[in-house]
Amino acid sequence: MSSKIYPIGIQNFEKIRKDGYFYIDKTALIYKLVKTGSYYFLSRPRRFGKSLLLSTLEAYFKGRKELFEGLAMESLEKDWIEYPVIHLDLNAKKFDTENDLIRLIDRQLLVYEAQYGSCSSDETIDDRLVTLIRLAAEKTGQRVVILVDEYDKPMLQAIGRDELQEEYRNTLKAFYGALKSQDGCIKFALLTGVTKFGKVSVFSDLNQLNDISMKPQYATICGITRQELEDTFIPELNRLAETNELTYEETLNKMTALYDGYHFCEFAEGVFNPFSVLNVFDGYKFSNYWFQTGTPTFLVELLKKSEYDLRTLIDGVEANASSFMEYRVDANNPIPLIYQSGYLTIKDYDKEFQLYRLAFPNEEVRYGFLNFWVPYYTPVNEDENFYIGKFVQE
Repeated sequence: MSSKIYPIGIQNFEKIRKDGYFYIDKTALIYKLVKTGSYYFLSRPRRFGKSLLLSTLEAYFKGRKELFEGLAMESLEKDWIEYPVIHLDLNAKKFDTENDLIRLIDRQLLVYEAQYGSCSSDETIDDRLVTLIRLAAEKTGQRVVILVDEYDKPMLQAIGRDELQEEYRNTLKAFYGALKSQDGCIKFALLTGVTKFGKVSVFSDLNQLNDISMKPQYATICGITRQELEDTFIPELNRLAETNELTYEETLNKMTALYDGYHFCEFAEGVFNPFSVLNVFDGYKFSNYWFQTGTPTFLVELLKKSEYDLRTLIDGVEANASSFMEYRVDANNPIPLIYQSGYLTIKDYDKEFQLYRLAFPNEEVRYGFLNFWVPYYTPVNEDENFYIGKFVQE
């Protein structure tokens, strides 16, 4: 019987390490990330470990060497310098008004201003961030690390409310743009989210961000590879096989069919959904764990608005990179959000025409996605189009 304690729902690296939770070592990739660049953006679906990645980076930059004992980082890092870290989380509440966003950022800035200082003449959150970065660097003698979790949450919640979304865009554009003016005081920055907004982006003033969402060297920084699954879960796989009256090979095949198949780069290996894998081994029962956590409201609203023909997703769709890597509010195209939310993934790539084939990553998502939409629809004749707007209206 496995003695592992699975960190289901736990996103704090210190808690995982101190309380003895199981951790798949991603610190070699994290070391590579921090040593080869300064400004990054990463898009991954919900429950894929973005928050844990940021928490791990925070522990690393705070010089918490004791938390990395036995991990790759322990031998890779020699200096363990402590840097000031500003870690902001925009996934903390529901956003209904412009002031909701301002108040959330305000409360988080106050915590760091109490530590590093502030300027009474600063009136806006972007001015306060500029001052905070400068004062933190001056007080500690080290450049500052900026970590932002779910940078896009306010924008996503405002889908369908154009005026509110524009207000959030303007607020966040100025706020993130403040980072550029303080480049000399910043050691490292990583912003994460589900999607990347295109055209007039909140990052248009922060054009030095390196988007690693489709970079092959970081394709497995979130998620579980097949090698990691087989190397670290042998007792669990054997017990899962026994419990479900399957052979070891049949169990691996079923795990692959249900939870594998996420490809974030056409040249890189795929990964398993970490949330579903941990839940399977927690109860030794196959189920649609990730999908059961709910379909994001923003995606439901977008599909209603776009009247997209969902039948086209059953066998996959073809798209070039620009048509699914960035979501444009004015394009009325839900494919970028469906892909970036984890309901579609890269399944094939045509080098000659530079076209990607996007399809459901695995059976959990395939059946979960289709079954989720069935209640919205009523039977139609074969010659009628399968549009979501029609069924929602009916």
